[in-house]
Amino acid sequence: MLSGTGLVSFLDILKAILFGIVEGITEWLPVSSTGHMIILDEFVRLNVSEEFWKLFLVVIQLGAIIAVVVLFWEKIWPLKREEKGGIVFQKDILVLWGKILLACVPAAVVGLLFDDWVDEHLYNFPCVAAALIIFGILFIVVEIRNKGKKPRIKNMARLDYMTVLWIGFFQVLAAVFPGTSRSGATIVGALLLGVSRSVAAEFTFYLAIPVMLGASALKVLKFVLAGAAITSAEAIILFIGCLVAYFVSVLVIKLLMGYIRKHDFIPFGIYRIGLGLVLFIYFLAKK
Repeated sequence: MLSGTGLVSFLDILKAILFGIVEGITEWLPVSSTGHMIILDEFVRLNVSEEFWKLFLVVIQLGAIIAVVVLFWEKIWPLKREEKGGIVFQKDILVLWGKILLACVPAAVVGLLFDDWVDEHLYNFPCVAAALIIFGILFIVVEIRNKGKKPRIKNMARLDYMTVLWIGFFQVLAAVFPGTSRSGATIVGALLLGVSRSVAAEFTFYLAIPVMLGASALKVLKFVLAGAAITSAEAIILFIGCLVAYFVSVLVIKLLMGYIRKHDFIPFGIYRIGLGLVLFIYFLAKK
């Protein structure tokens, strides 16, 4: 899979750092990481093959995943060492993982069946712009609708299987429509179902682990089966992008969890609408 001895330029290293920063920020904020990466690629092109770019767009998310694992390790690792030295499974965490995996089923099925079709037909400016605007409006509508209402689910233990399955169906929207935002789709769905903002955001972080690992594995498998190879320069670019995405993600997740304790998601909705309109104008001017 790794081939060639091409040297990576300093400029491409800087570009990889920039892509890592954008990934780390937008993966967790409900503004669409894929949409922002597509936009950034329009103006800052990496010196890589088209096949590698499609791989890079997904696999760079691994850095963001590691950030979630590190920050929430105590809450997601089911093994616990007892005082006597034995190791036991924590039942509540095993139950949590059951809910996480259940919520991943709809997106996994859709991803396996329609991944290539989505790549070919929907990874473009009009679709990304439309998704940004539509879900921006949804964020504002849902927050206004929920204003003054007390959420029925205020902690992770109260999340029932039917609720997480419905959240999984909302996640499908992000799997199909680039620009929707995986975190945005799941958070909007969770809020509509009566889940508090903090629980919705935290559960979204957990969902990212199997979803992104699965998506990355699928892209790598298709890349290998297609007979493609990564040059040494491309491998360095991918490593740098993932590393930067990790450190930025750690900071962004901490800031986001602090933000949503006191604020709503309306500013993100406004941002999405504004960015979507700018993209539409850019696309029409470019034609």
